[in-house]
Amino acid sequence: MPVLPGAEPYRREGTEAGVLLCHGFTGSPQSLRPWAEHLGARGFTVSVPLLPGHGTRWEDLAVTGWQDWYAEVDRELRALRDRCSTVFTGGLGLGGALALRLAARHGEDVAGVVAVNPANRLHGPAARTLPVTRHMVRTGPGITGDIAKEGAVEVGYHRVPLHAAHSMRAFLRLVDGELPQVTQPLLLLRGGQDRVVPAADAARILSRVSSTDVTEIVLEQSRHVATLDHDADRIHEESLAFIGRLATGAGKEGTTARG
Repeated sequence: MPVLPGAEPYRREGTEAGVLLCHGFTGSPQSLRPWAEHLGARGFTVSVPLLPGHGTRWEDLAVTGWQDWYAEVDRELRALRDRCSTVFTGGLGLGGALALRLAARHGEDVAGVVAVNPANRLHGPAARTLPVTRHMVRTGPGITGDIAKEGAVEVGYHRVPLHAAHSMRAFLRLVDGELPQVTQPLLLLRGGQDRVVPAADAARILSRVSSTDVTEIVLEQSRHVATLDHDADRIHEESLAFIGRLATGAGKEGTTARG
């Protein structure tokens, strides 16, 4: 199937400091492209892969699962490690959970994590009944486009395949169990108006990681797709400062901040 316009994977070669950004569930690299281009323009090597089943039609996502999505970002991380001396992971929503698992599994090969509205679990009665309903109903309502900024559009699916949602539910449980293995510096940014991932998810993640260099920033004017919302520039600036500090070897002493 042809890739939706704007949903293509993105890569830019730069210095020996690399950044792997992971997009969200039912979304595409388009939601992260301005962020990736900002980092790339500052000289970093940046990669935003297209997760399997995404960026085409929801029927393609229905036949994939978390093993496919994680395998893709794992391969891309290994490719960046071959090219770069220092690599950071980051992501939005499910992409934030993927970035955290990469940090948990790869240890010192990941220098730091930037997570924007990272998901930790699926909430509500519909999530609890997924093991049954996925065999009865193919899709549910879409979650793309949760943006406060007028005129901003996210390229993604308007339906959620329930088989894939069930797989994501299992993946988030897996990641939750691995969060204590995350020891790297962590920058977590969350939208104050997020209607997809509640603030409780960020609190849970922060309570379970073993990182000592932690910064949480609330993006008051943004919803879930904060990378395309009113606070996108702040994401660019804060992540650039975070990555720049660690890539140059500064800031190795653990600090904890909230902002």
